[in-house]
Amino acid sequence: MPRKPLARDKLLEAFERIVLTDGERAATLDAVAAVAGVSKGGLLYHFPHRQALVDAMLVNLESLATEDLERLTASPRGAAREFLATSLYEDSALDRALIVASRLIQAGDDAARAAYARIEKNWLAAVLEDVGDPVVATAVVCMGDGLYQQASMGLLPESSAEKQKTLEQLMAALERLTA
Repeated sequence: MPRKPLARDKLLEAFERIVLTDGERAATLDAVAAVAGVSKGGLLYHFPHRQALVDAMLVNLESLATEDLERLTASPRGAAREFLATSLYEDSALDRALIVASRLIQAGDDAARAAYARIEKNWLAAVLEDVGDPVVATAVVCMGDGLYQQASMGLLPESSAEKQKTLEQLMAALERLTA
């Protein structure tokens, strides 16, 4: 039987949900406590201020990104191909955490910017190790990031077949770059 979410987990989930649905400014301590169904005192026990909530979310983001990096580097098809192949937004825990971090960055949060930069640097390093050329590695990361951004904003075609075709075209471009 799965355990019930602890108050801390419920608060982090509520923070994420509010930022994703209503924006960063709506994620006040009062709003987070209300959505989580936790008293404000309960929230303050776990997170004495809003930045503590943000920092915990960023720790979670970096943990998810570390798992993703391990998956990339262990992929038999190579980190570059794996990076591109998994650059379609799928509403995973990592996807949601990345979008929350990007909204925090847009609001001027330096800690979120630093965390996102570390994650991007690690992904670039993994791709570079795979392809061996810094220009090609940068191109791959930019292709993947662009694909991810378009997918997360709903700008790619609706059909899975069309999305797959776009991905196949980028994979073909990667093959030409690494030939």
